[in-house]
Amino acid sequence: MKRTYKVLLVDDEESIYRVVEQVLKREAYELLYADNGEGALESFQKESPDLVILDVMLPLIDGYEVCRTIRETSKVPILMLSAKGEIIDKSVGFNLGADDYLVKPFSPVELGLRVKALLRRSFDKEQSAPKARKTTKISKGELEINCESHEVFVRGKPVYLTPKEFELLTFMAEHPDQVFTREQLFAHMWGDEYVNDTSTITVFIRKLREKIERDPAKPQYIQTVWGIGYKFSQ
Repeated sequence: MKRTYKVLLVDDEESIYRVVEQVLKREAYELLYADNGEGALESFQKESPDLVILDVMLPLIDGYEVCRTIRETSKVPILMLSAKGEIIDKSVGFNLGADDYLVKPFSPVELGLRVKALLRRSFDKEQSAPKARKTTKISKGELEINCESHEVFVRGKPVYLTPKEFELLTFMAEHPDQVFTREQLFAHMWGDEYVNDTSTITVFIRKLREKIERDPAKPQYIQTVWGIGYKFSQ
């Protein structure tokens, strides 16, 4: 029997609601709705949705604060929306735990693909048994990654990484000196169902360097291979 996913849309624009409603209806998803931050948190607690589509600019409580609050207790996928022309730093949302960004106005087809990809990856993680890792700990210089406890230490001090940041760092560290293009890293992180602006990967790399490198301008661990992509230096 096909599972019916619940998707919570948080946006105060009626036009966005209509577009999202049509997209979700075609896939037989259940649509939950809130037009402000307070209502979003109430609905999230009551309904436990499988995915949240969250606008950045909201009445009462903004989208960043809603995202941060949800992440305190849940790993539910969060797709953030921002209007074209807004001065939005993607790294803020990603640092708070958002899984993806979509800029308004957007194509209904693209929205549908992103929703499918996020739900599929989330559901697959729930259903699949934990895979045995090649190693439970990865150490290099002042950096230590505990793959089982999802903890990262730099110079013996814990460093907070969002789930996506940890996923990216661990994936690269488990393949030392292997060069990945932005497209390859993006496909690993979000699947290859749709093509996003791969500059998203650049944002994640920058945030990781700020957190784990002694000098982000001269990275020791995550290095740029010019004209190709990035690698984790062994």
